[in-house]
Amino acid sequence: MKYYIIVGEASGDLHGANLMRALLKQDPQAEIRFWGGDRMAEVAGNPVRHIRDLAYMGIVEVTAHLRTIMGNIRFCKQDLLQYHPDVCVFIDYPGFNMGIAKFAHQHGFKTVYYISPQVWAWKKGRLKAMRRDLDALCYILPSERDFFAHASMPQAQYVGHPLLDEVERYRQHAAIQDTSSDPRPLIALLPGSRKQELRRMLPPMLQLAARHPEYRFQIAGMQLLGQAFYQELLQASHLTNDNVEVLYDQTYDILSRSFAAIVCSGTATLETALFRVPQMVCYKANAISIAIARRMVHINYISLVNLTVDAPVVKELLQNDFTAETMEAEFANITTNESYRRQMLQGYDQVIDIMGHQGASERTAQTIIQTATK
Repeated sequence: MKYYIIVGEASGDLHGANLMRALLKQDPQAEIRFWGGDRMAEVAGNPVRHIRDLAYMGIVEVTAHLRTIMGNIRFCKQDLLQYHPDVCVFIDYPGFNMGIAKFAHQHGFKTVYYISPQVWAWKKGRLKAMRRDLDALCYILPSERDFFAHASMPQAQYVGHPLLDEVERYRQHAAIQDTSSDPRPLIALLPGSRKQELRRMLPPMLQLAARHPEYRFQIAGMQLLGQAFYQELLQASHLTNDNVEVLYDQTYDILSRSFAAIVCSGTATLETALFRVPQMVCYKANAISIAIARRMVHINYISLVNLTVDAPVVKELLQNDFTAETMEAEFANITTNESYRRQMLQGYDQVIDIMGHQGASERTAQTIIQTATK
């Protein structure tokens, strides 16, 4: 069968690669055309569009790149008609994917959405479009069960979280040891996966590192963004401390060795919890985007860790609360307060227990194949 898969962000690239492996295992003759990144390219060759040209987040940022986005939408629609797949698979990236799902449905293509748009948090108006345009919806957060049960969406099903598979696969195959002769405890810095995020998040993290020479810090960098970009940010900070280094595409290696972590809100917060590393969660975005979002979003937390259990397992430092003073206070908690660290790890146990079993990619692939053959 022919599959058309659209991914627009780094986390989706990881999940998309695992999904493609599962599809090829269950359908060895599968033909796959996709939008994605380097991980997906390792499985199925070059993408139609690379995620480096797609990842825009925030109302202001999206508006600034509207011409590029509209061009990608037009191209995608034409490409779909030319390729004529048996099924279209949309992974996260809802601002783009929901519009393409509508187009695909209108033209008679089967549609499957993997990693549901967070309609429970905002844009509940999307539910009508999802009921109309999607043949199947595979959601990954156990907290979404009740929402979709009451949303009259029989095509929605819980498949589990794909990070459980990815972290377990890493643990089975990794033989990572910290060969550094530096005896200082290691702190992971996970500043995000988009350039606009890094420009806001990394400088305060670097400033904190400069104030703590008793630790060494490793930045989880991404080759996708280019080493020159990270070096530009490091040089712009005018820091002379020698306790910071950037490691590229080695996030799990860093987390497996870390004593604590400072994490930009997103998938990385859940990855950090699965590696049982005490963390503080930070986020700061364009003020206008946040002001608009706050009028639309109705949730108590933004980190996946806290959302999973609907409780403050980790501290969230957001917008005006993301300051040098609040970072210092929370950094002291996650590095020197043993009771605080122990309580957070107990919260992680609850998160892992709620997330359930492995096998999300395999279950989703089965759903996609069944949908395509109906």
